[in-house]
Amino acid sequence: MRKGGPTTVDEYLAEVPSEDARRTLERLRAIVRDEAPDAEETMSYGMPAYTQNGPVVYFAAFKNHCSLFPGTTTEEFADALAGYKTSKGTIQFTPDRPLPEDLVRTIVRRRLEVNAEAAAKRPARRSRGPAR
Repeated sequence: MRKGGPTTVDEYLAEVPSEDARRTLERLRAIVRDEAPDAEETMSYGMPAYTQNGPVVYFAAFKNHCSLFPGTTTEEFADALAGYKTSKGTIQFTPDRPLPEDLVRTIVRRRLEVNAEAAAKRPARRSRGPAR
């Protein structure tokens, strides 16, 4: 990656050195955009990020693996993630063993649900009225 880092997801993906990792992340991007078409696609912490009423998912390529950061604990998906290296908020995978599409879709849908529930509980913002 260049100094200063990419400012868009397209730039980020173009700079992923491994063609296999790039294709894997492009597929992940397509799944996220399909499941969360209204999510904002941005760069955050130097990686692609998707937000809608809060963080949905982030993903990134590293030297020996790729990671999905589901914006929440991975414990809820522990059974489906058996065989993948995980930590509290990270799922590691490789291009030759990517995350199953249906699992990614489930994670994204769940994040959207959790974020919508949290947004519904937040107090409505009060209008300040017209400027004086």
